[in-house]
Amino acid sequence: MEAPPLRIWVDADAAPGDVKDIVARAALRLELPTMLVANQRLQTPANNPFVTSVRVAGGPDVADDHIAEHAEAGDVAITADIPLAARLVEKGVVTIDPRGEEYTRENIGERLSIRDFMDGLRSTGVEAGGPSAYGRKEKQAFASAFDRTLTRSLRRRAKRAD
Repeated sequence: MEAPPLRIWVDADAAPGDVKDIVARAALRLELPTMLVANQRLQTPANNPFVTSVRVAGGPDVADDHIAEHAEAGDVAITADIPLAARLVEKGVVTIDPRGEEYTRENIGERLSIRDFMDGLRSTGVEAGGPSAYGRKEKQAFASAFDRTLTRSLRRRAKRAD
């Protein structure tokens, strides 16, 4: 029995355009079904039948819930949302952020703790700042990490199919 194809999931509400472009090019090149999930209407790339957009109802975490419910072990997901990443890692979904950092079982607990600590600071009025601007360096780091992640995930899937 053949394994279902690896799917790519993008938490697209806040994903930089460069990330969506890199993912769409890879989806076309490798013929991988790719879902851009957001609570707003998204343009999908012309002449790329592998990328679809999924518009979910508005509201907190609705896109996250959709991805977490539909992604399966072995799929690849891109999100900057650490609680969503934790849910996906738990399911065996390979998850990276738009800056090229992979979330793993080994680092997701620490990432959640830091996120919660920073949220706590912000709730008391402390200005904790946000991430630095997304630029060429971050785009390159994502592209490299995404390529490595896809290569590794496709090899694992091929081994399981043998």
